[in-house]
Formats: sequence, C-alpha cells, structure tokens
Amino acid sequence: MPTFTLTARAEAPVEEVWKLLHDPARFPEWWAGIETVATAGDGRYTMWPTGYPDFPMAQQLRADAPDGRVTISCLVSDLVFRWRLRADDEATDIDVEVEIPDREAHRLPDQRRQLELSLATLTALAARIS
Repeated sequence: MPTFTLTARAEAPVEEVWKLLHDPARFPEWWAGIETVATAGDGRYTMWPTGYPDFPMAQQLRADAPDGRVTISCLVSDLVFRWRLRADDEATDIDVEVEIPDREAHRLPDQRRQLELSLATLTALAARIS
C-alpha cells in the first residue's frame, strides 16, 4: 500500500491548529481540493471535491484530543489521512501520513501535491487567527 508522510510547523498554539483540523466544516478554508463539506455527526461528513458538485464522498473523522491525533478515512476510495499535532511552546509541529490503497496508487503524486499545498495553507491560517 503506497504511503507518504509530510511535516510542517505552524507558528500558532496547538489549540488553534486543532480547531482547524478536527472540524470538517473548516476544511474548505485550508484543504486543497475540498470545495464543500456537510457534517452528519459522529465524525461522519460528506465532502465534495473542487469542480465536482455531483460527486459526494463520504468520510469518517476520528479525533483523539489528548494525543493530538485526527484520522480521516475516505469511505469511497479508502484513502486514510493520519494527522498528529505536537505542541512546541507557542508553535505546533504537524505530521500527516497518507495511506493509499494499491488500486488508487496512480493518485499518489496528486495527493502529495494537494497535501503539501494544504499544509502550507493550514499553517498560514493558524498563524493568522492565533
């Protein structure tokens, strides 16, 4: 199963980054390729990719606040995004590991580019609002 890991640093307290990461309604603000989100409760939500208004994608989010972890699973394509936040004084270190099933391996380069852009936007947004 193809995987990749990215790391970034937000010049913002971990609580501010957490607010953006564990709330799917905030994803369109920073996650590249996500245009719209509708939450359903219990960590379930539907995401519509940018430019595809007729392609809803069911998702599941599991958050573990004490450990600073958020896991997002795409219930359509089985991609898994494992996020981890670590406080470092008034800054936050962010790791994201992405698992892509073999049948979706062709999407790895695009997913990596989208996550690189998303991390940059997430860290800038967190710094701006803190």
